[in-house]
Amino acid sequence: MRPREIRRGRPPRTDRGRLLLLLALAVVVTVFTATVPLLRDWFDLRVYYGTVNSWIHDGGRVYDYRVPGTPYGFTYPPFAAVVMLPMSLVGLRTAIVTTLLLDLAALAFAVRVCVGPRWRRYGWYGAGLAACALALFEPLRDTLSFGQVNLLLLALVLADAGLLASGRSRWAGVGIGLAAAVKLTPALFIGLLLVARRWRAAAVATGVAAAATALAALVAPDASRFYWTRALWDTTRVGRLDYVSNQSLQGVLARLGVESRAVLAVLVLAALGWWAWRARRAAAARDWQAAFALTGLTACLVSPVTWVHHLVWLLPSFAVLIRAGRPRVAGALYAVLCTSVVWLWFDDASGVDGFLGSNVYTWITLGLLVWLPVGHPPEGRRPASRSTSATAAPPSAAAPAISAASGQPGGSAAAAATLAPAGGEAAAEAEAGTRSASGPGPGTGRGRRGALSASSEPTGSTRPAAANPQSSSARASS
Repeated sequence: MRPREIRRGRPPRTDRGRLLLLLALAVVVTVFTATVPLLRDWFDLRVYYGTVNSWIHDGGRVYDYRVPGTPYGFTYPPFAAVVMLPMSLVGLRTAIVTTLLLDLAALAFAVRVCVGPRWRRYGWYGAGLAACALALFEPLRDTLSFGQVNLLLLALVLADAGLLASGRSRWAGVGIGLAAAVKLTPALFIGLLLVARRWRAAAVATGVAAAATALAALVAPDASRFYWTRALWDTTRVGRLDYVSNQSLQGVLARLGVESRAVLAVLVLAALGWWAWRARRAAAARDWQAAFALTGLTACLVSPVTWVHHLVWLLPSFAVLIRAGRPRVAGALYAVLCTSVVWLWFDDASGVDGFLGSNVYTWITLGLLVWLPVGHPPEGRRPASRSTSATAAPPSAAAPAISAASGQPGGSAAAAATLAPAGGEAAAEAEAGTRSASGPGPGTGRGRRGALSASSEPTGSTRPAAANPQSSSARASS
């Protein structure tokens, strides 16, 4: 890599230069992750592991188990416990390694779906930039460190997005149904299928979710009865609603001290109404990526509890922004989500700065729901009514490197280069046109000492109301 290229911010043009850049970025990522305490000690996985072992080997009840030394236990529907039964056959270390490998495979699949067929253009260099960018993303770091299920659910849902976008919709809905049976939040994607008038897919998703729930009722009738009649309605099992990690609309109200259910209902209904309108527009334009991204955003907002690690559902939104020609916006928002900035208000979220700063991830989610571009289906999947044009130049193969080099250490533009192809809508239309002329186609921080160290709290909110923060193994998040 020549010094002149570095000064001008140009991407390296040789393999040697690219390798040097990747090594430099890897050092930055390593220093960043070593500086900010982020280890969650697989706490949520320990909850899952302890629950199924207590159930199978000790004759305990699923929802009675508590991690030793904490008041926290299993909070998912019974089908999740049934799916996790294989953990009772292996040791904890094996379960940790297996979970990590499954998470990485699910992440690779999710990125592949978001990027589309152009991922082959970037090769090892693009994969290296992707790894650096994603390693900085706080929701992803927490998901991996907690041993959470978020990535697996995201992959299941995006599998249906890929089927719908490709026209192979016979099995569409299976992934959504399974995800909804494991955890309730993805059930909103069934609502998306209804809004989009994909009746068959909606019926498949509903049937799969119902069948999985019925299977769990047969395997664990007592646990099923307890969950659907009592545990589901007990929010105290999940954690404190005002905990700074709760980046949902209800979390914002809880930190403000607003307990009115009427106010919450108005906000939730407004968010759902806006989502339904925009998602239907996206689906009508065959822009399934945007429709699914909008649904993930809305699920995070309207859920009573959305811990920081749940925000992996925002990843498809960045792909949509870049595909629509908004890489700088995507990079800036992504960078904020890499900073752990909300933890500056871990102890005190009062005042204007607390209102703005402690909820900054919620503001990002809300902003994406309101302004995320829709109606830009990926190349080769455009409605027949739209003509293509070859007036724009195709994207440069070096574009990912430009974004990646300019976004560190926050990882903003690296994510932009990775999660979606560069070049925007015009470039996609240009490429489509060459095939056929008519073809289808951060708030103000208070500088509190040790604020970042508070981020080692379980983002599951899940700490007790004790005055002193617990260690990273404080609670499994819902």
